Order: sequence, then C-alpha cells, then structure tokens
Amino acid sequence: MAKSPRPRSTSSTSAEPRLPRLPAQLKLALRAAQDRKAIAVTILDLRKTGAFTDYFLMCTGSNPRQVQAIADAVEQALKDQKVRPAHVEGYERAEWILLDYFDFIVHVFSTHARQFYGLERLWGNAVRHEVLDAGAPERHESA
Repeated sequence: MAKSPRPRSTSSTSAEPRLPRLPAQLKLALRAAQDRKAIAVTILDLRKTGAFTDYFLMCTGSNPRQVQAIADAVEQALKDQKVRPAHVEGYERAEWILLDYFDFIVHVFSTHARQFYGLERLWGNAVRHEVLDAGAPERHESA
C-alpha cells in the first residue's frame, strides 16, 4: 500500500512570512517596513500588467512620524546595499511617501491616504500578496 502524500500546510509559523520568489532588494524593503511596525503590508506583482515597474510594496503607518520612519528604514536598508531610490516624493507631508527603485516602488501611506487613493483597486488586475503581520501567512488574491 502506497503512502498518500502529506498535505502541505498553507500557513507559516516562522518569523518571516512565506512569499513567492521576490527580488532580494524587495525582500529587504519588506523587512525594513516590518521592523518599523508597518501595517496592512501588501505586495502587488505587476509584471503581467504591462506596468512601468514590476512590483509595488504598499504599507501604512499610523501617524506621520511612523510613515516617515518606515520610509527612512526602507531607504537606509537599501542604501546599506548601495541601492538608492531614483525618486522620492511626499516625505515632508508624510501622507503618502513614494520611493522609486525602478524595478519596484515602495508606497508608505497614512491610513486616510491609502483609503482615499485605493491603489489596490486601481491595479486590480495585479497579483496581490498581503502580509498579515511578521508572523502570519500571507493571503494571495489575483484578478
């Protein structure tokens, strides 16, 4: 009698959530955002949408100071790897900070700005990876 294969668990209990293959720099940006307690972290895979970049890393900070701290942490983590953003927008207002790294763009929002602009809705045809928190599995949604 042959053994039936053991079902694979879709949940993760490790400190780092299980995500699909992502570029190393994007993973580094994700970890930096998580280290600053970013909430509602979502990665949009835009490669099949004909977009101007491959990925969006989107997250939310609970106040302007945290929004800036998240952006600072991402920028510093990548700077340590000798990678600098091509463009930064919105830092002073800290409602929506955009860090453009060509292959991916980091969007750090205030709660209000994220709801108002609704990038997830605008890029609804992208594959979506939501990172629930640093220890929980992600939820996959595709259009």
